[in-house]
Amino acid sequence: MLRKVILSVLGLALVVSAFLVSKQLIANKNRPKPVPSKVVKTVFVDTVKNTTVPIVISASGNLVAKRRIELFSEVQGVFNTTGRLFKPGQAYKKGQALIRIDASEYYATVQSAKSNLYNDIAAIMPDLRLDFPDIYNKWQMYLSAFDLEQTTPQLPKMTSEKENYFITGRGIVSSYYNVKNLEQRLSKYYINAPFSGILTEALVTEGALVRSGQKLGEFIDTSVYEIELAITKTYAPFLEVGKTVALQTLDGINSYTGKVSRVNGSVDVTTQTITAFVEVKHQDLKEGTYLVAELDAKEEPNAIEVSRNLLSEQNTMFVLRDSILEAVDVKPVYYTDSKVVIKGLKDGVVFIAKPVPGAYSGMLVKPFTSSQAN
Repeated sequence: MLRKVILSVLGLALVVSAFLVSKQLIANKNRPKPVPSKVVKTVFVDTVKNTTVPIVISASGNLVAKRRIELFSEVQGVFNTTGRLFKPGQAYKKGQALIRIDASEYYATVQSAKSNLYNDIAAIMPDLRLDFPDIYNKWQMYLSAFDLEQTTPQLPKMTSEKENYFITGRGIVSSYYNVKNLEQRLSKYYINAPFSGILTEALVTEGALVRSGQKLGEFIDTSVYEIELAITKTYAPFLEVGKTVALQTLDGINSYTGKVSRVNGSVDVTTQTITAFVEVKHQDLKEGTYLVAELDAKEEPNAIEVSRNLLSEQNTMFVLRDSILEAVDVKPVYYTDSKVVIKGLKDGVVFIAKPVPGAYSGMLVKPFTSSQAN
C-alpha cells in the first residue's frame, strides 16, 4: 500500500514538472529577440587638393671608379722594390713607379743593339764625306748627339733617292727599327702610375718571379666615381647628359650631388630599362659604396600623391560620400616603393587616408575627428 502511494506522488510530480517546463519554453519562444547594436567604423580621411607633383625617379647602385686599370705583365722577371710597398691601399701620384721588373739582362741586349747601330752609322761616315758631302753634316750631327744611355733618336730625314738607297743598303734603317723594337719591349719592364690613385688589389710581392701575361693587381682613380642606374624606358626622354642627380647613402645620413655623364643608347630586352651613368666626386666616397639616386624626371599637373596601399589592384580608391564608402576609378601615373601619383579625383573630394580592413562600397563609416583623439 505504501509503495503505491509513493509511486503516485512521483508520477504527479513528474506531470507538474513537465507542465511547468513546457510553459516556460512557450514563453521564451514568443519573447522578441534582442537587436544587436550596429557598429560604425571610424576612418581616417583626407581631402583632395590637386597640385603639380614632381616625378622623381628613384634607383640605386654601387659606386665604381670611373678610371681603373688592371695591371698585367707582358714580360718575365723578378719583381723589384720601388721604394713603396705594393699592397692594397697604397697611394701613388701620377708618374710614380708602380712596378719594376728586373731588366738587367734585357737592358744589356738593348745596349748591344744600340751600339751596333752606332757602329754602322760611324762606318759609313767616310763614304758620306766623299760621295755625299751635302748630307754629311746632318749625319755627323746625328752621330754626335747619339747617347747610349738615352732613347735612340729618330734617323735624319732622307732627302733624295740616292741617299735612301745608300743608307738602306747598309742596313742602317733595319738596325734602327730593331733597336726601337727592343726599346719598346724594355719599357714594359717598368709600369708607372698613369694617374693619381690607390692600389686596390695586389697579387704579387717584391722578390716574386713575374711571368708574362700574369695579372699583378688593380689601380683606380679615387677622385671620380660612377654609379650605374637602370631607368624604366618610359623616362628615357628625360635622361639628359649633364642633368643633376641627388644621391644619398642607404641610411640617409650622407648626401651627395652627381650628374649624368653617359646614357646607354639601347634598351635592355629583358628588363626594358635604359642604363644611365652618374658621375660623382667627393673625398669621402669609396668604391663599392651603395647609393640611392633620385633623378627629377618631370612634373605631373592636376595630381596627388598617396600611399600605395590605398590603391586596389583594379586601380580604384575609396572615397567618402554622406558617411558611405564608394570605390571610384583613378588613373595611376607613377609608382614608387611606398607612394603612387594618381589623377582623376576632383578637388574637395574626401578620400580614405588609411586602409580600412574589410572595406566595401556602401559601408557605413564615420570620419575621425580631432575631438575623438582627446
